[in-house]
Amino acid sequence: MSSLEPYSSDDVKRRKKRHNFDFLSKISISESGIKKVILVDRTGLTIASVSKFSYFPADVDGIGAIASAVFCASEEQGKNLELGDLEIVTSEFSGGKIFASSCGPKGVLTLISDPDINIGLIRLILKCSGDELKEILDEFLSDIPETLDSGLDLSDLD
Repeated sequence: MSSLEPYSSDDVKRRKKRHNFDFLSKISISESGIKKVILVDRTGLTIASVSKFSYFPADVDGIGAIASAVFCASEEQGKNLELGDLEIVTSEFSGGKIFASSCGPKGVLTLISDPDINIGLIRLILKCSGDELKEILDEFLSDIPETLDSGLDLSDLD
């Protein structure tokens, strides 16, 4: 495990068994045009996902990782330009939309939708869900160390 990854996918799998992510299902049924809901951490690791349609093909881990990277890059860009906190990143395609929103400092909530979805309603859903998901993530990731120390003395590498 690298120092860039604060925990492994096995850690996440074990924690999923102890936590309930039914909240994502509530988000998925809150608007008819939502196809998929993905919760990822800031490193791009998928924590949980829900799909309204079993036939909707999607690489959840890949989509989550890209959405997290795009969100974090946009957030950094906004910080550099002193534009304030990033709220939502929206990607619009001819076949649908992808929305990514912050769930506090640890997570990103991603929604995949139909192209004609009500964007105002999605923004409201993302804003209302962010605080609750932040609390869920804080509990879910509470006993994971922020940094890993391998115990190796690397001072002579300078």
